[in-house]
Amino acid sequence: MKNLMFLCIIVFLLAACSSSNNNKQSNEGDSKVTANFIGKWQGDIEIPQAALSIIIDLHEITGTLSVPIQGLIDYPFQSVHYNKDTMTVEVNLNGSPIRITGKLEGNKITGTFTQNGQSYPIAFSKHVPEEITYEEISIAVEGGNLKAALQLTEEKHAPIAIIIAGSGPTTKDGNTMGMGENNSLKMLAEGLAMQGIASVRFDKRGIAENASLVSSEEEFTIDQYVKDVEQLIKFAKEDNRFTAVHIIGHSEGSLIGMMAAKNEEVDSFISLAGAGRAADVILLEQLQDQLTPELLSKTEQILSSLKAGKEVREVPTELQALFRPSVQQYMISWLKQHPTSLIKQLSMPVLVVQGTTDLQVNYVDAEALKAANETAKLVYIDGMNHVLKSAPVDREANIATYSNPTLPLADTLVETITEFFEN
Repeated sequence: MKNLMFLCIIVFLLAACSSSNNNKQSNEGDSKVTANFIGKWQGDIEIPQAALSIIIDLHEITGTLSVPIQGLIDYPFQSVHYNKDTMTVEVNLNGSPIRITGKLEGNKITGTFTQNGQSYPIAFSKHVPEEITYEEISIAVEGGNLKAALQLTEEKHAPIAIIIAGSGPTTKDGNTMGMGENNSLKMLAEGLAMQGIASVRFDKRGIAENASLVSSEEEFTIDQYVKDVEQLIKFAKEDNRFTAVHIIGHSEGSLIGMMAAKNEEVDSFISLAGAGRAADVILLEQLQDQLTPELLSKTEQILSSLKAGKEVREVPTELQALFRPSVQQYMISWLKQHPTSLIKQLSMPVLVVQGTTDLQVNYVDAEALKAANETAKLVYIDGMNHVLKSAPVDREANIATYSNPTLPLADTLVETITEFFEN
């Protein structure tokens, strides 16, 4: 890189000696355009499922790439080049080549993101840092420290809710990798704080800020999630700022929350869009319209084997993302848990909240949870979907809300939770 810079300086000097003032003005103009690239830019890769947000930090001869939802922060460029109003970034991400090309148009950069031969449109705008409204804390857990967001209230003493995110690579804000941003859990935490209820939420072990807590996917089980929540419960109980400790589990977080509440005493438990049936039953229901009959039959066989505690060596290519060998131990630990058996064992007040336009779990799950715990309160929120936003039944329009961070939470959700805590 130093040699390249040296050659560029020589070429510039030679050109300067023989060029006219017009050429000098042109060079100065190019420099000004290049300078307009410098700084942080946030862009959305338009992948088929949903937009994936990335941040590039452009400097004159170097820069970094960040994908916050994947826990990739300030990964160095291999190279960056500018040519008048265009730029080209090369990144070698652990052997996977990435190229980002873009053209500067006003305060926007539009171009293409290419990785492993696959290209997608991308559009950048100037990065605006997220306003941090919470206190960053670190809790000692198995294998290291769990980073978490402590959302405080104006009151010195307040109840606190531990908010547990749903299945898959889901962050503390409720955003799942590959599905875009909806910020549902961030909105929930901020909404509760306005009502005098503190909260703590966290990127799940192995995700984003807590990616380093999972060193081997093969050895990971759901019990490690549960242990992390138990440590958060202990933290909250020992902090004299908090008058009561509650758990709010969203989707799979409901199951994890039940397991933790069974082991560590809390003041109440809330299931938000939590499953009431066995995981394999719901998985098959969700996949039946997406797989061929042959693949669906194979899925049933794999799930049956995993539920019996037996790993499956041969998995079709089409099912690798779901049943790859490295996640089978996790699935075995997950499939042996049944939500109705767990909720039946909870003696604290329980609230089951279910949206009427949820495409992933439905009234059958809510009613099953309610039936298993006679003292539980069940509330349906009309028009609320799985990411806690107001959405129609139409699948395409419903899924669109999964990547809309400007859409507010469904009406009455925060109010329903607040009233439950107060009674």
